[in-house]
Amino acid sequence: MTTPTGNPGRLPVAVIVGATSKWQPDGRNTMFVHGTTIGDDMPPETRWGLGGALAQRFAREGHHVVLTTRRRANAEGLATALEASGGSCSVVELDVGVAQSVSATFASIREDVGDPDVLIYNAGYMAGRELPEDQELLEHFPTELFEVALATACRGPFLVAKEVLPAMRRRGRGSILFSNNQYSLRGRKRSTGESLYYPRTMMRAFAQALTEEYSAHGVHVANVVVDGFIDSPGTRALPRFQEQPELLIDPSRIAEAFHYLHQQDRSCWTHELQVTAAAGPVSV
Repeated sequence: MTTPTGNPGRLPVAVIVGATSKWQPDGRNTMFVHGTTIGDDMPPETRWGLGGALAQRFAREGHHVVLTTRRRANAEGLATALEASGGSCSVVELDVGVAQSVSATFASIREDVGDPDVLIYNAGYMAGRELPEDQELLEHFPTELFEVALATACRGPFLVAKEVLPAMRRRGRGSILFSNNQYSLRGRKRSTGESLYYPRTMMRAFAQALTEEYSAHGVHVANVVVDGFIDSPGTRALPRFQEQPELLIDPSRIAEAFHYLHQQDRSCWTHELQVTAAAGPVSV
């Protein structure tokens, strides 16, 4: 068997789809809400949000971590931090809603580092967040923003799963873990300042369908509901969390939950996990 050139140690491969955060120091949400870069001095565990915490957790456990992002520059700081701490990683650009981008990127991953042992889908979007209060109702929501939400929450999971499932099925092992939010539990109206989230219910349903299809083939599929705001530079600076920081969820602890799912014995798999800050309300 030929050793992949980008993974000479033949480490198990963890692909983090959406390895950077829109709330990181220069993230889109951070810049949109605060108008400036903030939080460069935050510790590595929170600086890059959940995607960064996941990458660091799996790198510490001896995985070669593939960081996917729409723009390579978004992940350069995280990659540097991973390598400085002894981790093995690579960065690839990926547009999850475009079939050609997904197929080309995963062909490159398989050739350069090998077939993924774990795939974490953590891609996010901010479609609709920028709309003013007088456009809160659905009738005012632009169709092109609806397409962005569908591409990220529905088409992306489908396209990415198709790329990794065949090898996992042949090996009889592997994990596909979806990072979702509380809006996936049921449809809710979009309030001003929020994205259009009900396409995420489709992501949850997709995870449930894959569980029925692929559990018998040794593939562990789980939907993780992150029920609340994740601690990161952009969220920590919001007035609400300046007053109540205990409402923020530590991304490194969420990453622990993902790793726990990946390590579970197949006699006792968890297929949905909901994590909520102790001080916050539990969504249903």
